[in-house]
Amino acid sequence: MLLDWKRRIFELYAEIRVDPSPQDAWRRWRAVREELFRSHPQSPSQDARPAYFDYDPSFRVYGAVEPAERVRREIATSGEEPYSFTRFARAGFGEQALDLYWLDGYGGGVFLSFADATSGRESYGACRYLLDTVKGSDLGEQDGRLVLDFNFSYNPSCAYDPRWVCPLAPPGNRLAVPVGGGERAPSSL
Repeated sequence: MLLDWKRRIFELYAEIRVDPSPQDAWRRWRAVREELFRSHPQSPSQDARPAYFDYDPSFRVYGAVEPAERVRREIATSGEEPYSFTRFARAGFGEQALDLYWLDGYGGGVFLSFADATSGRESYGACRYLLDTVKGSDLGEQDGRLVLDFNFSYNPSCAYDPRWVCPLAPPGNRLAVPVGGGERAPSSL
């Protein structure tokens, strides 16, 4: 059941946030995701298995969150209808910045999807997710900055099966640089 999947993901991210070793937390994250894909009835795919880039500590950054003009946007999805989001902030790290969105529908939540120079080649072409608090994926904060560990970026469910409808990366979240961390393109593609 979907509720069990969500509970397990929420519990997993709670464990990740308190683990003093990001790499150990990443190993745990991978193991739980692989087990869920293999055995859970709500798995995005019974056939494909997640594949990952090697862990790279340079892909763990801390985003300084700055308020942005609140703009309501209809963000394209893998389905026919877009989802409504409101951009409320930007998370800046180094030379890069990504928009943070609030999901206007089904319970709200902070959402951050992105595409990068690996999209469509080494990683799923449409986007990967880093934050989706409705589903529990949230790495927390450190010293008042948002933890953006791209090693934990993952494919949306629609990357594995078109029965799932997923919001994609909005224009402001397309990075020109390669992000070789997190989940790779699904093995079934």
